[in-house]
Amino acid sequence: MTQLPKFSAALLHPRYWPVWFGIGTLWLLVKLPYPVIYRIGRALGYLALRLMKRRAAIARRNLELCFPAMSEQERETLVVKNFESVGLGLMETGMAWFWSDKRMSRWFEVTGTGMEPIHRLQAEGTGVLLIGIHFLTLEIGARMFGMQAPGIGVYRPNDNPVIDWLQTWGRMRSNKSMIDRKDLKGMIRALKKGEVIWYAPDHDYGRQSSVFVPFFAVQEAATTSGTWMLARMSKAAIVPFVPRRKPDGKGYELMMLEPELTPPLDDAETTARWMNGVIEKCIMLAPEQYMWLHRRFKSRPDGMPSRY
Repeated sequence: MTQLPKFSAALLHPRYWPVWFGIGTLWLLVKLPYPVIYRIGRALGYLALRLMKRRAAIARRNLELCFPAMSEQERETLVVKNFESVGLGLMETGMAWFWSDKRMSRWFEVTGTGMEPIHRLQAEGTGVLLIGIHFLTLEIGARMFGMQAPGIGVYRPNDNPVIDWLQTWGRMRSNKSMIDRKDLKGMIRALKKGEVIWYAPDHDYGRQSSVFVPFFAVQEAATTSGTWMLARMSKAAIVPFVPRRKPDGKGYELMMLEPELTPPLDDAETTARWMNGVIEKCIMLAPEQYMWLHRRFKSRPDGMPSRY
């Protein structure tokens, strides 16, 4: 597990100055009043839609695959809103890393089941596999949850050492520690000790560790078998949550969903199929805020052509 990182003078090397400039700019921007941050984020999203043409094409293709009955105009409207969310997500990352607890608390509320089920599970010593899927509110959602019940974040170390140091420092403002997403044994040990593990099973992590099951209208979507292994070996409760942005810059809600104490664990395919159903319900609570620009369906069974 990764503890609070120590700052190294090597991170100040001139080759990292452009990164530090970007970080400093983001730090300054999130000092502004939230309504101004909200407008800046939306503007960045509109700019991203025009500049990130390949990602926009991926988002359109994902929506076409998942929602074939949706009209082209409806999908395009959703793409525009989605990229608005991309810009807001950048600003929210800065908010998650740099805002104080006091300021953060003013802008969100906990809804759904509330935090009582989480606190009860913790008191009983039951591990919690917290399903935090890839919404564009991911960073701020993790901060909001961690302020209520600190846990262990699962992450992929960044290749850039400055960004890796910063994201670890930022995420550990409200978490106990971080753990590499490849360290399944470490996650199982933590869950058996009654810890909360933030886990995202909704992306395509490659064929080697996946099974092919339906996801929305896509019948063969590569879906991680990690959920089955973690839940089966740790006996943890599975708790989905959705960090949803309120409309018109009115803040956020941390939507806590019902814990699942007895998920279907017959085999990896059964669990993945069930988990995708849970993820679909979560996405539909805020579809414009989901990370559609990821190549969710890049892995295919043998002999099948690329969907992109």
